[in-house]
Amino acid sequence: MSTSEPPLYLRVADELRARITTGELTPGDRLPSVAELIQQYGGSNSVASRAYRVLVDDGLVVSRHGVGHYVRGPETPELLVRRHRRRSEDSPFAQGAAEQGAVGTWRHESTTEQATEAVAARLGITAGDPVMHTSYVYLADDRPVQLAESWEPLALTGQSLVALPEVGPYAGVGVAARMRVLSIEVGDPVERVRARMATRAEAQALGMTPPGPVLAIERTYYDQDSGRPVETADIVMRGDRWVTVYGQAPSAT
Repeated sequence: MSTSEPPLYLRVADELRARITTGELTPGDRLPSVAELIQQYGGSNSVASRAYRVLVDDGLVVSRHGVGHYVRGPETPELLVRRHRRRSEDSPFAQGAAEQGAVGTWRHESTTEQATEAVAARLGITAGDPVMHTSYVYLADDRPVQLAESWEPLALTGQSLVALPEVGPYAGVGVAARMRVLSIEVGDPVERVRARMATRAEAQALGMTPPGPVLAIERTYYDQDSGRPVETADIVMRGDRWVTVYGQAPSAT
């Protein structure tokens, strides 16, 4: 009875994994390029790409778009930590990135739309009601790391200075700070988090080649007094760039 060999991309991944786990390749070392792997092992671009995808998914390798693949270390500087910041007056993303030595910026586009049934259900409004829809691409040191689609009911914000999230005197300060302009205090957002593979469009927007894992977060902020939803968003974060932290450890006494 004969046994078949594993696919070539798995054999390539196993050999690279062995070089990492034995210490031949150390954290920060640059791994062979796709062309170099093809020259050494044969096969096509997809063989090398799939081998690296396995190692990225295993947490051993970091893919740097347009640069190459590197051995991940315990303190890989590209890993960003996401924490909720209820009282932040500035952009929570920019503030968090700055604390980790990166410059956080974002691109955005806002349009007035009618709420779909799904968005209406999350905001507690009627399908077809007007909402402000804002699309975001977040960048750390000019490299895309996160996407977001946000919706706010215009019945709440439409007559105020915060109707357009990224325009006016309160542009870019985050949901919690903007809602305080309306005398609304929000609590911690309710978030549903799951891991999945990036869609083709998401991978292209995030510079993920090949497409890899992402954290997909469905987030909704609520008015602490009335309990009504004031904003809901779909957030997509690169799985190889982020960890998300909930809660805070108590201070030592």
